[in-house]
Amino acid sequence: MGFRKDFLWGGATAANQCEGAYNVGGRGLANVDVCPHGPDRFPVMLGKKHITEIDSEHNFPALEAIDFYHHYKEDIKLFAEMGFKTFRLSIAWSRIFPLGDEETPNEEGLQFYEDVFRECHKYGIEPLVTITHFDCPMHLIKKYGGWKNHKMIDFYKNLVTVLFTRYKGLVKYWLTFNEINMILHLPFMGAGLMFEEGEDETYAKYISAHHELVASALATKIAHEIDPNNMIGCMVAAGEYYPYCAMPEDVWDAKCKERENLMFIDVQARGYYPNYALKEFERLGIELDMSEEEEKLLRENTVDFISFSYYSSRCTTTRTDVEGSTGNAFKGTKNPYLKSSEWGWQIDPLGLRITMNTLYDRYQKPLFIVENGLGAKDVLVNGTVEDDYRIDYLRQHIKAMKDAVELDGVDLLGYTPWGCIDLVSASTGEMSKRYGFIYVDKDDNGEGTLKRYKKKSFYWYKDVIASNGENL
Repeated sequence: MGFRKDFLWGGATAANQCEGAYNVGGRGLANVDVCPHGPDRFPVMLGKKHITEIDSEHNFPALEAIDFYHHYKEDIKLFAEMGFKTFRLSIAWSRIFPLGDEETPNEEGLQFYEDVFRECHKYGIEPLVTITHFDCPMHLIKKYGGWKNHKMIDFYKNLVTVLFTRYKGLVKYWLTFNEINMILHLPFMGAGLMFEEGEDETYAKYISAHHELVASALATKIAHEIDPNNMIGCMVAAGEYYPYCAMPEDVWDAKCKERENLMFIDVQARGYYPNYALKEFERLGIELDMSEEEEKLLRENTVDFISFSYYSSRCTTTRTDVEGSTGNAFKGTKNPYLKSSEWGWQIDPLGLRITMNTLYDRYQKPLFIVENGLGAKDVLVNGTVEDDYRIDYLRQHIKAMKDAVELDGVDLLGYTPWGCIDLVSASTGEMSKRYGFIYVDKDDNGEGTLKRYKKKSFYWYKDVIASNGENL
């Protein structure tokens, strides 16, 4: 049986990790621009250390990234050579509204994305567009406090109305917010939250999340009104939580952590806050002050499909004598049954199948895997990279998702592995943590020619796509 005939094979990127040209074409400064490479990166992304402008003391890798802004024709041509059916990219909000609260958009920014989308269509590639992949104009953070402020919903409404109108017929697949649950883990990067001493951070995160959820429902409504063909998805940083052992306390801990993640998608896919979330808000003293109009908006504008990133499963315990692990900003317990990448992310292909089943059983909506991949240190030799380790990782994960489709009946729309071309790592700001099928000559210090080279995995993935996942 295999994958559907119109399965959307492709690859994924984000504006802040590949686009560069941060001060070109009228673009304004964004939160993602001021997250530096080095020891200050995590304190800034957590909202604990405040950097609001470009300074000379730090290296800010997003400013140039891999300069997709000036290389997009070359890059999309390479994606077409691999046979991409879709290309996931994101909009830099501050390229459309440099400050974020203007009434009139920046035409030069709008034209850039139109040119990119038309270039995709030239090769028969369907754009899959993330409206907000962590981007938030710095002006909105300084003046309004980022997503803590209810006014952000109106600014977002202006953004999406412009996008859906301008790109009607050019873009069909949209994601409202990338990894919306990341607001709980990296709140400045996720939603432009900066905290003052003594501030109730938990309240700030959840009220900001609520504003994003309302904005997402509003975007879904507007998208369907402007073009009924639009398909709107939500996006969560997913990964099954395993209890470390059969202790009931560990099983319950895994359940609670899973709910913390899936609460966002419960609202976006079902249209209301689940009881467990309302009880948790009650315990935390959080009042959402949700109007009847907002309740109706959430209820009547659920997403068309569920998209997610999957890099690893997660393991959790209530015990204190167990070794910790890392993975995509989620702290957890090291699973003794799994191998780890060079960055300590545990590798679990079966976990992808388990995660897919959890999401499909829970929501009964089509799934879309929009991020999955292996960050590794690649060595360029004679103009290529022998990245068999990446091929092996992807092969195992594609086999697992194929099992979920063939054996479990999961409805899967497509697969866009992360960083189809090398780009800046979101978690560390490094270039040396490479994911792509295409090597980009640039190092962690920002040095390099930006020349593109095809890796061994480029040709392997080309064959996978051509065979619709049969030749792995």
